[in-house]
Amino acid sequence: MSRTDTAAAECPRLTLLYDGACPLCLREVRFLRERDQRLHPSSPRLAFVDIDAADYNPADHGGISYRDAMGRIHAIAGDGQVLRDVAVFRAAYRLIDLGWLYAPSGWPGLQQLSDGLYGLWARRRLALTGRPDLDQLCDCRRSPRSEALQDQP
Repeated sequence: MSRTDTAAAECPRLTLLYDGACPLCLREVRFLRERDQRLHPSSPRLAFVDIDAADYNPADHGGISYRDAMGRIHAIAGDGQVLRDVAVFRAAYRLIDLGWLYAPSGWPGLQQLSDGLYGLWARRRLALTGRPDLDQLCDCRRSPRSEALQDQP
C-alpha cells in the first residue's frame, strides 16, 4: 500500500495524488493537511498518496498510472469519481472551508482558462523544480532496481 495519510484513509472525502519529490507539491499538501486536521481533527476530509513512492500502485488508486499522475494532478472522490486539474483544488479547498478561493475557476469561461493555465504549469512543473523530464522519471520507475523494490513485502 502506498504512503497514505492513515487518519484520513478510513473515510476520506477526497484522496489527492501528489508528487512527494516536488517541493511545491509538498508545500501545498502540508497546508491542506494542516488546515484539514485543524478543522476536522477526529475525521479529516482529505487523504494524500505520494505517487513518487516506490510502492505506488495504480490499481489501488483509480487506475491512475504513474505517468498520468505525474503529468497532471489527480484526486479520487469518496464515491470513486476521478478529478483532474483545477477541479482537484476546487474540491480540496471546498472541504477545508476555503472553496471561495477556487470557486471562480469553475465558472463558465473561467474554467477553460484556469484549466488551460494549469496545463501550462503542469507541462513545465518538472523543469521549473529542477527535476528530470517525465520520460526519464518513467524510465527510472521501470529500472530493475525499482522493480526489485516493488517486489519486496
